[in-house]
Amino acid sequence: MGSGWHEWPLMIFTVFGQCVVGGFIVLAFALLKGGLSPESQQRIIVGMLGLWVLMGIGFIASMLHLGSPMRAFNSLNRVGASPLSNEIASGSIFFAFGGIGWLLAVVRKLPSGLRNVWLVVTMILGVIFVWMMVRVYNSIDTVPTWYSIWTPLSFFLTLLTGGPLLGYLLLRTAGIHGWAMRLLPAVSVLALIASAIVAMMQGAELATIHSAVQQASALIPDYGALMAWRTVVLTVALSCWIVPQVAGKVPTVPLLSMAFMLLLVGELIGRGVFYGLHMTVGMAVAG
Repeated sequence: MGSGWHEWPLMIFTVFGQCVVGGFIVLAFALLKGGLSPESQQRIIVGMLGLWVLMGIGFIASMLHLGSPMRAFNSLNRVGASPLSNEIASGSIFFAFGGIGWLLAVVRKLPSGLRNVWLVVTMILGVIFVWMMVRVYNSIDTVPTWYSIWTPLSFFLTLLTGGPLLGYLLLRTAGIHGWAMRLLPAVSVLALIASAIVAMMQGAELATIHSAVQQASALIPDYGALMAWRTVVLTVALSCWIVPQVAGKVPTVPLLSMAFMLLLVGELIGRGVFYGLHMTVGMAVAG
């Protein structure tokens, strides 16, 4: 029993990866929609460095989980057959394709037409990466606490909660303003509401899942309190982002940075609960 914090490398890898994919989608749409000066576009591209730094931290954490970098290479041996191999391969392709394209764009060696292709393909690769994360856990039918609709919903809702805030932060760092940016808080708020509903419904379902020796609801006795704290922390994070705008002000970069840090804390609490819900027995039943 526990809160899943022993899996902190995977918590960092999955949460950071999902936020980075969401953040990239926001910045890609800002570049694709047009209307920005070449200088503004270049500032956005330079600001993408923040995405790749976070993704790099996530991959370093994932290698710590595997024990050594060599194990990471070995895990690629079963691409196509193993969900874990597919996850690492898809994440590596997203990271490599996105990073190489970014480097070319930074040094202005990527023509505008190819740049748009790079942005669209990288977005698609990012979504595939998140889906491969889902499949690592959602394909194990002997772990009923993961083998449910709540796993894909939780992972993609992290993308929709953290991605817009991260993207907004990087756009503000690049000095970008615009009416379309006002839509991003609404996406995160709706995702937070959906996440709270998912947490409540999953919590109710835990009482119906058990094995011959284990009750799912006993895995994390403080499930309700932890998920409540997660919701509170995420609400505070989004409030730091939204309240200044309601007051007619533009949130500052330091405030947005603090908001994103709080959001990471909230999402890591939720991901810790997710890993804590792992049932180690082979046979389990629901109902």
